Amino acid sequence: MKLIVGLGNPGSRYHATRHNVGFLVIDALAAAHRIGLQERLTTAQFGRGSIRAQEVVLAKPLIYMNTSGEAAAALGAHFSIPSTDLVVIHDDIDLALGRLKWKTKGGDAGHNGVRSVIEYLGTDHFTRIRVGIGRPATKEEVIPYVLSPFALEELPVLEGVIRTAVERVEQWLTSPQ
Repeated sequence: MKLIVGLGNPGSRYHATRHNVGFLVIDALAAAHRIGLQERLTTAQFGRGSIRAQEVVLAKPLIYMNTSGEAAAALGAHFSIPSTDLVVIHDDIDLALGRLKWKTKGGDAGHNGVRSVIEYLGTDHFTRIRVGIGRPATKEEVIPYVLSPFALEELPVLEGVIRTAVERVEQWLTSPQ
């Protein structure tokens, strides 16, 4: 069984924000493979199903980004899934909107959600899909930018990168680890 966790913030206020692109990818995976996300642990909403004959758990933490490692660790422990079978999907301001990077281990690159996952798991040996959201065009602060919704003209690019992220997860599930 594999665990795929999208990082974001809970609640309707944050639903379509840049910081919640991990949640958007999980929603797309769930829809594409008819996996309901109705199950809950204290710290996460999740669903179990199959993608390309591989059993998976798709999850979204119910706690804020900076503590989302608690949810990833709890899910891994609950389902006995080692960190090497975990994919964390998150936003990245250092990548242009529409870009995607795949990383199998390493530091947090300044991302508080990834930092939390590393701290709670006690390891950096898990896969990350970094989804580019770009940096603000002006000198506005990063926090208001990542907590803002995507602009209407950005939506086609966003939809494309979400599709690409879904394809990358599907490929990861069918490739030898």
